[in-house]
Amino acid sequence: MQTRILGKNGPTVSALGLGCMGMSDFYGQRDDAESIATIHHALDRGVTLLDTADMYGPFTNEELVGKAIKGRRDQVFLATKFGIVRDPANPQNRGVSGRPDYVRASCDNSLKRLGVDHIDLYYQHRVDPTVPIEETIGAMAELVTAGKVRYLGMSEASATTIERASKVHTITALQSEYSLWTRDPEENDTLALCRELGIALVAYSPLGRGFLTGAITRPEDFDADDYRRTNPRFQGENFTRNLQLVKQVEALAEEKGCSPAQLALAWVLAQGRDIVPIPGTKRRSRLDENLGALDVELSKAELASIAEIFPIEAVAGARYAPAAMAHINK
Repeated sequence: MQTRILGKNGPTVSALGLGCMGMSDFYGQRDDAESIATIHHALDRGVTLLDTADMYGPFTNEELVGKAIKGRRDQVFLATKFGIVRDPANPQNRGVSGRPDYVRASCDNSLKRLGVDHIDLYYQHRVDPTVPIEETIGAMAELVTAGKVRYLGMSEASATTIERASKVHTITALQSEYSLWTRDPEENDTLALCRELGIALVAYSPLGRGFLTGAITRPEDFDADDYRRTNPRFQGENFTRNLQLVKQVEALAEEKGCSPAQLALAWVLAQGRDIVPIPGTKRRSRLDENLGALDVELSKAELASIAEIFPIEAVAGARYAPAAMAHINK
């Protein structure tokens, strides 16, 4: 397994991690047995970075991951997140909290669900605009001092917020959506600031929520409870336009002798050794396909061809529905 370092003088992790969200939420039917088998297979293949969050389920994904890593904790660099609050009566309703008391309680609850005595990387999932970032990061730093957390991260935070947070405690990683069809970290200067401060970028949804795999050809491909049915990029004309982009990626992948998913992941990997993609899957077969991207090397000419097909402005539609976009820190 190839490895990469998270942040300046940070921990070493597998070059590809595993996003576990879809095993429990948002992407249709669950199959806990196959999901646990997929996590075990990932560990067997040398994947060390597992990513979850308390809001996935909510709570059930941490329980699933905890069950899967029992007896294998020493093989795992475990990342989880707090900060998105889901209404118990209606989980579709969400808010955010960065209050210090909420930070402490969330960490303790995650430790119990995961069945571990420490979290390797603890992220603030979304920035709470009502709480100074210094207070939230200060509470997270206390968790490091207490030995409950090893490293701190942020997710979908702006460059200004990251800079302020870094003055309170070292930020090891920023988790943001980053792929061929989501280039926000390039556009909003967060990637540049991360490189200036020595912060790694952990790229979630590096396969464009599955679109870049070429497996999605029509909106009806989704289960009835799959949230992508309401995602702007999967709607109407946006879907049609984005599908044409994917077809061009499929053509490049065929020339390269790899799958579209492998090409898309290889592109993310090629953007810098300070970037660690965490493609999500709940199937062993897809995991093996994704890991094959580590063997795909893109030449300068191939990267230029991809850039021509997928310029930053190419994708149609916002990456989240308005309610979710409102929680993205700007």
